Amino acid sequence: MAAPGERGLDLAARTVEPGVGAVRGAEHADRDADDEEADGDHALTMPLQVLSAQIVIMFILIMKTDSWLGVELRHFAALRAVAATGSFGGAAHELGYTQSAISQQIATLERIVGEQLVERPGGPRPVSLTEAGRLLLRHADSIVARLQAAQADLQALQAGEAGTLRVGTFQSAGARVLPEIMRRFTEQWPLIEVMLEEHDDEEVAVALERGGLDVGFVLLPIGDAPLETVELLHDPYVLVVAAGSPLAAGPPSLREVAQQPLVGFRSGYSMDPIEAAFRAERLEPRWAFRSNDNQTVQGLVAAGMGCAIVPLLTVDTGDPRIVTVDLQGAVQPRVVGIGRHRDRYASPAARAFIETALAA
Repeated sequence: MAAPGERGLDLAARTVEPGVGAVRGAEHADRDADDEEADGDHALTMPLQVLSAQIVIMFILIMKTDSWLGVELRHFAALRAVAATGSFGGAAHELGYTQSAISQQIATLERIVGEQLVERPGGPRPVSLTEAGRLLLRHADSIVARLQAAQADLQALQAGEAGTLRVGTFQSAGARVLPEIMRRFTEQWPLIEVMLEEHDDEEVAVALERGGLDVGFVLLPIGDAPLETVELLHDPYVLVVAAGSPLAAGPPSLREVAQQPLVGFRSGYSMDPIEAAFRAERLEPRWAFRSNDNQTVQGLVAAGMGCAIVPLLTVDTGDPRIVTVDLQGAVQPRVVGIGRHRDRYASPAARAFIETALAA
């Protein structure tokens, strides 16, 4: 059965046909000129009425289909705050709204998307997101990140060639790779103020996606983040032991290393190849200490607290207290690259920095 709007459109179309194509009989042959002019005006007016009806009906159908156009950023902010605080009152305090306003925003969002997004147990128990709420929140975070990236885009566009370039790096890239690139870049672009931001290795890609950085050193691959990257170098993993350690004599097997107390990073992408190598050999390493600070890891090794498998860039090879041992490919090297947001405006300075990094 046709929808009410469709039926109305068919009827309107049929009413036009007699006025346009009817043949006048002999009894109307003496109709005066005024009547003929009126008929002509009628034939022109009716198609315009039909066109207006079509536009109205199309608009109604679009609004029904795209009811999600009513979703606003404040709805997402309310959902995120409720998830973070576990209560409507906490969300209201965090965002500076009243509790009833937060409740209304969540209810509006639920009505628009057609799903319950928040579990409301009542009493002192905290509220939580439903599965639909958690799914929507992941998309909301991406939308907010894109908005932040758009804001950063406009700022970069306004800055031109004599502005600020925000460069993200992680510890080892900042210590071993960045200095020579910076020297060359500042010689060519003296009016650009370079702001360096150091992050954990996995956080650089997140900052680039959200528009917090213009370019950044990243570990490849970067997953599904919307980044454009180029490879700079391969960074092999080495075994770091205290000077005089029996393991310094030759490349040990991973089984021999797993039997030693190990010092390693607490978290980050740099740990993934190490853990993958141990899993492939079905080995359970004994982690004695963990730290995300490269100097701390090396200092603990030098003090005899254990040995460490780390990327070569993280090691101060001039330290006489330690020895680095080639693992001969037992752990896959990490790949260091440089990237920027794929969909953001790339300033001339940002493009020049990436080109300088490739040439260094």
